[in-house]
Amino acid sequence: MIYASPSDWRAAPEKRVLFFGMSGLGKTRLAALLRGTGEWFHYSIDYRIGTRYMGEFIADNAKREAMKVPLLRELLMTDSIYIGSNITFENLAPLSTYLGKPGDPARGGLPFAAYRKRQDQHREAEISALLDTGHFIERAQELYGYPHFVCDSGGSICEVVDPTDSGDPVLSHLSERLLMVHIEGSEDHTETLVRRFDAAPKPMYYQPDFLDGAWRTYLAETGRSEEEVDPDAFIRWTYARALAHRAPLYGAMARWGVTVRANDVARVGSASEAVELIAEAIARA
Repeated sequence: MIYASPSDWRAAPEKRVLFFGMSGLGKTRLAALLRGTGEWFHYSIDYRIGTRYMGEFIADNAKREAMKVPLLRELLMTDSIYIGSNITFENLAPLSTYLGKPGDPARGGLPFAAYRKRQDQHREAEISALLDTGHFIERAQELYGYPHFVCDSGGSICEVVDPTDSGDPVLSHLSERLLMVHIEGSEDHTETLVRRFDAAPKPMYYQPDFLDGAWRTYLAETGRSEEEVDPDAFIRWTYARALAHRAPLYGAMARWGVTVRANDVARVGSASEAVELIAEAIARA
């Protein structure tokens, strides 16, 4: 770890931290609390993915849909209108919408091959965005003068690294530059996340082998063809399995840094409390 003790962390003139864990456990909220002080640069991996690495894919997909409408087609062909995404730290809908869901086109589904292609695009984009962290640490300090840096990673970080490999290029890059902080949820949190997802299923990234296996199993269990699959039903069915798949990966990643409990994160109400929570985690480590 780049901070040897809680006192080293508290006294560090340049604090650098990365939060990781399941989506919905407080990564972005903590990062926003730190950013709100005006002293922390907030680097969002999902925002970087959606703007730098997949922004053109997202915009082209929107244009493709617009080209199906005669009026919009004419305006696009004459450069009379502009179509782009409006991604923010809090609203990543353009990215998740582009990822999509496999299944029946009449219900908004994608052919599985097209869905896998977008998944592969996301994987490459996420790895690139994570490896950009060092550049943004330097940029935040040299260009903007921020003393501190927080990286808000996406929930799928565990799917694009190998935490059992001490030479993993992404984890090595990150751990050499930041303190990696795992936000650990409980079984109650998992149940809450599943209920929340079931009420409003959203596209997400899956490890290729896991996704291919889930798709084959779902088709076999339901007896449906690819074109008959209800896209929302499939990703609801997959979500709880994805959480179970990710749990040991997060656990292995935790060895690269320190761990805080999601219940404690929920009680944090200020940047100073967030800093102290991390200090306590370093003490336990």
